[in-house]
Amino acid sequence: MIRATGQHTLAVIAELGDLARFVVRGYASAVGSRRLGRRLVRSVYEQGVRCLPVILIVGLFTGLVLGLQGYYTLNKFGSTGLLGQLVALTLARELAPVLAALMIVGQAGSALTAELGIQRNSEQIDALETMGIDPYGYLIAPRLIAALLVYPIMTVFFTLIGLTGGWLSASVLLALEGGVYWSSVYSAVGLVDVRECLVKAVVFGVITVSLCCHNGFNAHRRTGSTGARAVSASTTRAVVLSSIAVLAADYIITSFLV
Repeated sequence: MIRATGQHTLAVIAELGDLARFVVRGYASAVGSRRLGRRLVRSVYEQGVRCLPVILIVGLFTGLVLGLQGYYTLNKFGSTGLLGQLVALTLARELAPVLAALMIVGQAGSALTAELGIQRNSEQIDALETMGIDPYGYLIAPRLIAALLVYPIMTVFFTLIGLTGGWLSASVLLALEGGVYWSSVYSAVGLVDVRECLVKAVVFGVITVSLCCHNGFNAHRRTGSTGARAVSASTTRAVVLSSIAVLAADYIITSFLV
């Protein structure tokens, strides 16, 4: 048991080191990469524009639920005027960056992992290396840079639509005045809350896209599976690890910023 524990621990440390080298090489390869702009625009479209509908839908219903539950909870204490603060701070500090990251991972992260895995299995990545094209600069760098842009923007959209959902629950469906709700929101959210929200969004973006790219790029290294099964296993592993990493990173960042 001790030997197995040690072997697993060493394997985890080695994989973390490999992931760190992968990320550093991915960002470093962006320097001097040809036609980076076109691939960057495509990555922003895949991670941002295509994920926007699900971000808006999930954000709206999250705000609706927060407004509904928060209203009935605060109504017991005669503090319904604080509903805007409850919804705004819950979204900005926790739910918006976490749920936005999970939605992007579920849609764009799984897709890019599968795409890279198929390119690896069909030897397209090997063909790039044969032609003297750096696959890190061509395939990885645009996606890593796009994450730095997309995740904060998607988080802001999630927060705004969530606040709107909270207003719909409180003012349209229930009895709270709209002016009271938005005044409470305005008085609650400060620069510290915005900073925490954006910091989490950037960190989650780097972590999740790095894990997805790493698992897809190295799909051929998976033992016990090859071909389509290796791509499927890598995609599942990337989504699961990214989701766990988001929640773990959220706790760590919150513990430092609170």
